[in-house]
Amino acid sequence: MSKIEVIGLGAGGIDQLPLGIYRKLTSSESPIFIRTMDHPVVADLQKEGCTFIAFDSVYEQHDRFEQVYEQIVETLISESEDRQEILYAVPGHPMLAEKTVQLLLEQQKVSVEVTGGQSFLDDLFTALKIDPIEGFQFVDATAFSRSQLNYRHHLIFCQVYDAFVASEVKLTLLDDLSPDHPVNIVEAVGSEKESITTVPLSELDHATKLSNLTSVYVPPVTGEDLNHQFFRLREIISILRGPNGCPWDKKQTHESLRKYLLEEVYEFIEAVNAQDDQGMVEEIGDVLLQVMLHSQIGEDEGYFTIDDVIKSITDKMIRRHPHVFGEVNVNNADDVVTNWDKIKKEEKGVKRKSLLDGIPPESPNLLVAEQLQKKAAKVGFDWDNPKPMWEKVIEEINEVKEAIQSKDQPEIEKEFGDLLFAIVNLTRYYKVNPELALYSTNTKFKSRFQYMEKQIKEQNLSMEKMSLEQLDTYWELAKKQE
Repeated sequence: MSKIEVIGLGAGGIDQLPLGIYRKLTSSESPIFIRTMDHPVVADLQKEGCTFIAFDSVYEQHDRFEQVYEQIVETLISESEDRQEILYAVPGHPMLAEKTVQLLLEQQKVSVEVTGGQSFLDDLFTALKIDPIEGFQFVDATAFSRSQLNYRHHLIFCQVYDAFVASEVKLTLLDDLSPDHPVNIVEAVGSEKESITTVPLSELDHATKLSNLTSVYVPPVTGEDLNHQFFRLREIISILRGPNGCPWDKKQTHESLRKYLLEEVYEFIEAVNAQDDQGMVEEIGDVLLQVMLHSQIGEDEGYFTIDDVIKSITDKMIRRHPHVFGEVNVNNADDVVTNWDKIKKEEKGVKRKSLLDGIPPESPNLLVAEQLQKKAAKVGFDWDNPKPMWEKVIEEINEVKEAIQSKDQPEIEKEFGDLLFAIVNLTRYYKVNPELALYSTNTKFKSRFQYMEKQIKEQNLSMEKMSLEQLDTYWELAKKQE
């Protein structure tokens, strides 16, 4: 089997090369393949008689770095098969931020031997005067996502080759940091041309010199600058429930918080109905607060944590979406619902005594009615068109009238219940949530009535002394102003 020996050129000049690597390079009778000629040691090695075959031109042939690395690896494998054994030199240490080396190690066509080299991290830590034990994250600037970044640690981006890569780094960081947040551009660390320049984040891609020897350092970020990240919310809730926290928060229980969760959900719905984006941000935040408080109480009592909550819902979403995360095929949303119900039934394990079991009794009764009807419809106990539904509503209205004529109060209550149940059946057919529909009407009534109050008060009139006809006039005004 042919062989590729990978050699690390270190971070600086020829004086930093280990003696063994220096001898191997200078004694090579064949040209040495090198990822890039843009390295401080290359000129010195050329003076020592080394010749190189570089891949710098490959970078100009592709739009994505993945394609560059793949072509380099393909060429190296082909050359090794022709020559039986070749040397391949890379900047720094072969096992540090060298995608071509990783790709070579993954393939099975040729043998790969990695020879050490000095990592530029040692020089980088020295130049920046940082201790990685405090927390350190090393990121390839050409292939990363925002979710990977931990701003609480020393954060270093390597391979900031050019303004385009620097721009991608900048735009990602701007999602979390302010435009004037200071960042450090580190150039040719460990060499005679080493330099560190501090610039505002907004100017990162305006640096005059960027190369494969450029790194970007972001010092650890603390305090309110990271208030938008989840860990900060978790810290705050823990402090509020802690020994020196808030007396009100510390005394809350799952039971005492129930009403607040309901209130916050309805306030969010109100913001949605009003199409109030900022209101939605605030109100869904209040819902999240309730989730965090319940989770912190669970952690304080030793039963569960927010991690358990997140893992539970993440696992559930993966299990119940096999058409996304598995091999199941679906044709439409109805197939998704069918699969969801089937998987849900398998997860529950214990077979329910009735098809109608599993509806929380604490739910608003309009929603309970809707859920009962939905469950019954799954076995075909349902009308397939609205005509008999409308007839049922009219029938129930007549029965209400008959009960009223009989002056039988329990019967009147029962018949009104039947009428409401029939109306819920209609809303379900037309895909209208009855609870939200009634909520919308309540909100509309409140708005119109308050408008009436305001207009009547401005005219120094008293609602209590006005006739129904007079009040209706103001009601019509309220409808028109909408």
